[in-house]
Amino acid sequence: MRLFVALTPPPELRARLGELADIAHARCGGRRMPDASLHVTLAFLGEVTEAQAAELVAWVQGLSITPGEWHINRWGSFRRPGIVWLGGDEGAPALQRLQGRLWGTLEPLGVGVRPARYIPHVTLLRRATVLDLDPFPPIALTWSYNQLELIQSTIDERGARYRSLAVSQG
Repeated sequence: MRLFVALTPPPELRARLGELADIAHARCGGRRMPDASLHVTLAFLGEVTEAQAAELVAWVQGLSITPGEWHINRWGSFRRPGIVWLGGDEGAPALQRLQGRLWGTLEPLGVGVRPARYIPHVTLLRRATVLDLDPFPPIALTWSYNQLELIQSTIDERGARYRSLAVSQG
C-alpha cells in the first residue's frame, strides 16, 4: 500500500484553497485536484507492507506535534510535471523542522527515502498546460495546524484517492 504523512487543512481553509484551485484551473488547464485531496506532504513513504502500515498507524497515533502556523503567500510551479501549487514562508522553517523530525524517526523504521530537498506546497493542478503565474491574484492565508495524518493513496483511472489511516494527537 502507498502511504504518505501530511497536514490536512481545516474545512474553511480547504474551501479557500479550492477557490484558488478553480482560478488556477481556469487559467492553466490541466487536472484540478479535488478539494478533499488538498494537503501538504511532509513525508512520502511509498509502497509499504501491511506490517509496516500497522507499525506506522501506531507511530502516527502516538505522535504529538508542536502546533504551528504556515503562511501561504505565493504561487509556484514545477515545470516538468506541470504542477501548479501554493506555498509560502520563505523556507517555511517550522515545516522544515517538523519534516526533519519526522524523517529522523522514520528512517530507523526503514520506510521511504528522505528527499534531498523539501519545498512545502499544496498541489492545485497536475499536467497544467500553461505555467505563467504572473497574472494570479496575491494571496495571504494562514494555515494553523496541530496534528498530522497518515494517508493511503490509491491510484486508478480517475486519479489518486486518499484515505486517512491515522491522526496524531492534537
